[in-house]
Amino acid sequence: MERDSMTYDVVIVGAGPAGLAAAIRIKQLSAEAGKDFSVCVLEKGSEVGAHILSGAVLDPRALNELFPDWKERGAPLETPVRSEAFLFLSEKGGFSFPTFLLPPALHNRGNYIISLGNLCRWLAGQAETLGVEIYPGFAAAEILTHGDGSVKGVATGDMGLGQDGEKLATYQPGIELHARYTFFAEGCRGSLGKDLMARFRLRDGVAPQTYGIGLKELWEVAPEKHRPGHVVHSAGWPLTGDTYGGSFLYHLENHQVAVGFVIGLDYANPYLNPYEEFQRFKTHPKIRSTFEGGKRISYGARALNEGGVQSLPKLTFPGGALIGCEAGTMNVPKIKGTHTAMKSGMLAAEAAFEALSAGATAGNELVAYAEAFRNSWAYDELHRARNVRPAFQKGLWAGTLYTGLDQILFRGRAPWTLRHGHADHESLQPKEKARVITYPKPDGVLSFDRLSSVFLSSTNHEENQPVHLVLQDPKVPIDVNLARFDAPEQRYCPAGVYEIVRDDDGANPRLQINAQNCVHCKTCDIKDPTQNIRWAVPEGGGGPNYPNM
Repeated sequence: MERDSMTYDVVIVGAGPAGLAAAIRIKQLSAEAGKDFSVCVLEKGSEVGAHILSGAVLDPRALNELFPDWKERGAPLETPVRSEAFLFLSEKGGFSFPTFLLPPALHNRGNYIISLGNLCRWLAGQAETLGVEIYPGFAAAEILTHGDGSVKGVATGDMGLGQDGEKLATYQPGIELHARYTFFAEGCRGSLGKDLMARFRLRDGVAPQTYGIGLKELWEVAPEKHRPGHVVHSAGWPLTGDTYGGSFLYHLENHQVAVGFVIGLDYANPYLNPYEEFQRFKTHPKIRSTFEGGKRISYGARALNEGGVQSLPKLTFPGGALIGCEAGTMNVPKIKGTHTAMKSGMLAAEAAFEALSAGATAGNELVAYAEAFRNSWAYDELHRARNVRPAFQKGLWAGTLYTGLDQILFRGRAPWTLRHGHADHESLQPKEKARVITYPKPDGVLSFDRLSSVFLSSTNHEENQPVHLVLQDPKVPIDVNLARFDAPEQRYCPAGVYEIVRDDDGANPRLQINAQNCVHCKTCDIKDPTQNIRWAVPEGGGGPNYPNM
């Protein structure tokens, strides 16, 4: 079968905050100017918001610009931040750091505790009212190009393929979507964005991107333990001082508390298990009381960009642009990326509108977007935050001290820029040099096993489809990863996708990939020490189905 095709002025890959803000802004400008530029948004999740996971405390600055009347429009911002705490934890105790001594970026007054998935659902409704076409359940799997190499658009993945790639009775070929401009807003470590960065050499001359893995649960807690609008962050235990990371507890409405843990993926010990660190964090004396007597109702995980402005790639290429977390616009010390992602999408939209209005042809490069971003408050914010994350390469206390100096004394305007020394996949120690970590068994009350957690994420994939976690060399997991690092993929995956299985006598080790468990966090694509694992999109609609994460 030949693939059908559709043509738009702008195609956007990903219905997250950046992609939706871009779509809305183009349509707003079109309406103001009496034009009718067509915009299409593709979303690989079963619905808008199904794959969205964030803390989240929202800085409303970009939303205020996009919709000054968002309150009247009914945006789901119900819980303003009312109080804050910051804890340094030891194994048995800890202390509360005075919040008035924290850097300005860590203050949250004026912000809102939200479900980012619900905000994206609301943004999608606003976009559709303006005439944006949104297609959930369609995963962009291929970049299309013109004869000169410029981006022509994308094609969605074929549906109805069996495990061996054979066409089943339900087979349907993908659809081509052509556009004058294609925006890539897949989120952190997007599979097409990764390809674009290599194809157009977008990372030449910039520092390596560095990442964290964020794990989150949503709990319904006892009414007497609920403090709507209360924000808690922590550093320290259960992590050692040489591992970057920390936690959050956000008290939403309806007796709900979002609890999460973030660990920098530049950690060195191959025996570290981010999921298990999160589970034992909840058992700390200063944390467990919030959840005792409560009920866990959802779970998820997602990688996040931590590299900062020195790790941003070139944002444009002939025919398209990277926006939001696809590029890496998260503000690390602020622990927020939604507002900067939205702003990048809005700036790309404004540049595209001007170019389209001037009659730009297909394959044109949107250089005005990169210039506008460089001159925006979002870039200024990222520039002032640039030295915080690399400072923690020297450990928790050195990083904390430096952050105070950089963010309070210099206000982020120190006349130097620290750099990341290496990519995250290069940081693992050989197993002989590492300390084996023994984790406690889950108690089923505060801590849980991975499979029961995956169940709460409502993750689902059609089992009879090609495995979307591709090994470039099938020998590497045993010959290299197991031999040198004791197969760290068993531990860094927060969904139990990778498993070393053996015969009954313990011989013949082999890697089993339980792809149906995948929550699309992208950690394997980032942390695999030989970069042998390639994450590709499965059939559209597969993956987690987060209700309000």
